[in-house]
Amino acid sequence: MGDTFIRHVALLGFEKRFVPSQHYVYMFLVKWQDLSEKVVYRRFTEIYEFHKLLKEMFPIEAGEINPESRIIPHLPAPRWFDGQRAAESRQGTLTEYCNALMGLPAKISRCPHLLDFFKVRPDDLKLPSDSQVKKPETYLMPKDGKSNAADITSPIILQTYRAIADHGKNSASEMAVATGDIVEVVEKSESGWWFCQMKAKRGWVPASFLEPLDSPDEAEDPEPNYAGEPYITIKAYTAVEEDEMSLSQGETIEVIHKLLDGWWVVRKEDVTGYFPSMYLQKSGQDPAQAQRQIKGRGAPPRRSTIRNAHSIHQRSRKRLSQDSYRRNSVRFLQQRRRLAQPGPQSAGSPRGENPQSQRAKPQPAVPPRPSADLILHRCSESTKRKLASAV
Repeated sequence: MGDTFIRHVALLGFEKRFVPSQHYVYMFLVKWQDLSEKVVYRRFTEIYEFHKLLKEMFPIEAGEINPESRIIPHLPAPRWFDGQRAAESRQGTLTEYCNALMGLPAKISRCPHLLDFFKVRPDDLKLPSDSQVKKPETYLMPKDGKSNAADITSPIILQTYRAIADHGKNSASEMAVATGDIVEVVEKSESGWWFCQMKAKRGWVPASFLEPLDSPDEAEDPEPNYAGEPYITIKAYTAVEEDEMSLSQGETIEVIHKLLDGWWVVRKEDVTGYFPSMYLQKSGQDPAQAQRQIKGRGAPPRRSTIRNAHSIHQRSRKRLSQDSYRRNSVRFLQQRRRLAQPGPQSAGSPRGENPQSQRAKPQPAVPPRPSADLILHRCSESTKRKLASAV
């Protein structure tokens, strides 16, 4: 069996999605060495992070030492985010970028970093659920490659947040903010890192450092799901706060509440606690990308650990305590166990029939037989004569 490589990458278009917030993803058709074709979906921020790491892996080919030696194509950084207009206008740039990638030497075009990025992920196969109020909108590339201005809608309004404390950059992809800074949120990642822009700056900021300008009681976080989703820990974590959970690498747990700050509520047997979502991954996924994110940024801090936090709201958003999570979780698990227990059924009873219907109906009580004297006293004269003649 030969080496795995990609023959061609074609941009099909982009999708406008609304969960967890409005954003855009690009659709790529990836043709592999065995002639199989797969469709994958990537955000532009993901593509740009891939591009930056590719340049770090090949500094000579990226022109870091000698600009004239550069062969890795250029990719503009995420600019002012103006909604669908920006998503549509980037298509030509991304098409040229992918074509240039495939034309690079094999040590780059077939490197594990590039192959892993274009591999199919579980999210690529996930269809929109029927519960979603707004389904994704698909915009395919025109066959002639030209844009149609009539298909471009007006820019979306980004959500505006305020920094509650100072945050310094710990990596090149982060953005520093000071208390009171107003930022616009472009992307809300499940890791708890949000991609923001402020004037001419842009980068990742921990969600725990941000608060909405309007009421803090607005329901942004989804509701708890006590049925739980199975995840595997890809990095060990030792609890620092009392409401957190310590887990080793490789443990299987259930996520019961996905909070936007990146600290999810997990369940191990009957115990619940907070755990960084960056250290979790669904079973069957390739941990390589998640490990790179951990190495690059790490888990975001929790709101409770931020010193000198200054909120403009008098009342902070109320969250469930771990005692409430545990009680609700135990109650749900007990109910699920009761429903899973099979009821008593007879051998000939139909499968799935209610066991209560199989029980014998109660019979009326039989009164005791009356005595002969009582019968003679209560019977009619005709009966008395018949009895007398029989004797």
